[in-house]
Amino acid sequence: MKLLTIAVPCYNSQDYMENCIDSLLVGGEEVEILIIDDGSKDDTAKIADRLQQEHPTIVRAIHQENKGHGGAVNTGIENAQGLYFKVVDSDDKVKAGAYKIVLDTLRNFKDNIGRAQELDLLISNFVYNKEEEGRTKVMSYRRALPQGKLFSWEETRRFRKGQYILMHSVIYRTELLRENNIQLPEHCFYVDNIYVFAPMPFVKNIYYLDVNFYYYYIGREDQSVNEKVMISRLDQQARVNRIMTDYFTDPKIKGRLKESPKLYKYMYNYLEIITVITSVMAICSGEKDKLALMKDVWDHIQKRDNSLFLKMRLGWFGLGVHLPGRSGRATVRSVYRVARRLFNFN
Repeated sequence: MKLLTIAVPCYNSQDYMENCIDSLLVGGEEVEILIIDDGSKDDTAKIADRLQQEHPTIVRAIHQENKGHGGAVNTGIENAQGLYFKVVDSDDKVKAGAYKIVLDTLRNFKDNIGRAQELDLLISNFVYNKEEEGRTKVMSYRRALPQGKLFSWEETRRFRKGQYILMHSVIYRTELLRENNIQLPEHCFYVDNIYVFAPMPFVKNIYYLDVNFYYYYIGREDQSVNEKVMISRLDQQARVNRIMTDYFTDPKIKGRLKESPKLYKYMYNYLEIITVITSVMAICSGEKDKLALMKDVWDHIQKRDNSLFLKMRLGWFGLGVHLPGRSGRATVRSVYRVARRLFNFN
């Protein structure tokens, strides 16, 4: 059995996927790289097959009809032969030095699988890599998470507002994902939020490495995090928002979260910021159908759990995105533009 499976969802990725795979091959024989060709129409499939032929003990090419990013991740989880599982997008890469430290750490924990001290989640830093602007920004967790030991959620410290564990940060124990039936919706963008949200109530033991492992490329105009693209796909953002709401308000999950107040607070804050993003993008669009999506998301929260709705609606973020009238929406747009310039996010 391999130590780590890395799933690389690919859709029309011919122009950049080899840079990603080259960075992953550094891991050697302990790593399994699943190139998941998600119904590509360019030469992605040919490149995947060639890489499998060149590295038959490391690379596996899997071809499927188009199912979207979530469907490709599901295929990766289903086919993984590694003890641990990570997703790396085809336009991103990892750093060799940090990669070695990550593998050394996973190796040290592999004999604990099935025991009380098994590792469920490894967290590392990631880097916003804006190559065209020649700038990077490191997202670390050193102030929020203990280092040098296994820890539970109750041992974590305060996360800064706006600081979240993203897909780029995480490596899960593969069986944890399978045992808890972690499945992402198909043909939908922004499902990476569900991927880091849904498994958390089942995570008992965490380890944090303060290394800059994952380099997340930002800059393409067609990227899903581009503001214009997000507005055009707001229906999918709203869909993810509703799914996360359903999950957070599920009685079984609520029962688990009662056992961990710090995890509850973290997941509440995550759901809140996703709801704010949906709302701000709707307001920035100024379009009636997009504003209707925003209302639908808030109505959905209220239907699922009125106390959650009131807490979120009467919080600073909730009050902010519901400033009344055209002047209120103009204020939201202005604050967003200023924040975007100050904090340099997409």
